[in-house]
Amino acid sequence: MLVPQISLEEAWELLEDDPESVLIDVRTVPEWTFVGLPDLSSIGKQVRTVEWTRFPTGELNPDFMANATAGLERSQTLLMLCRSGARSNAAAAALAEQGYTTVNIGIGFEGDLGPEGHRHGGWKQRLPWRQS
Repeated sequence: MLVPQISLEEAWELLEDDPESVLIDVRTVPEWTFVGLPDLSSIGKQVRTVEWTRFPTGELNPDFMANATAGLERSQTLLMLCRSGARSNAAAAALAEQGYTTVNIGIGFEGDLGPEGHRHGGWKQRLPWRQS
């Protein structure tokens, strides 16, 4: 299923303007803990964290669908985020197949891998975030 791709700016605007929109970060527990999390406190929201794949095995999270959608309506826009946009796109497609309205933040939390082997341009570089 083809999922709409949006930029960081579009994601932030949607989260600000649509009170029912939800940001779902599908990275792993170590990524949230050691790399950081989006900080939505300035717009009165919290990021929902649900692993798409389990660390360290990489296996699909069998509880993903139930945890990602708990308490949500299919009409709400779900913005999906991961490190680079790949896992979040797969998660968004799975949710869309179940009738949820999804978009993927294509550049992800850490951004694209540059020629120097470092990721740049993602949420972490351009929008509010925090580390634990």
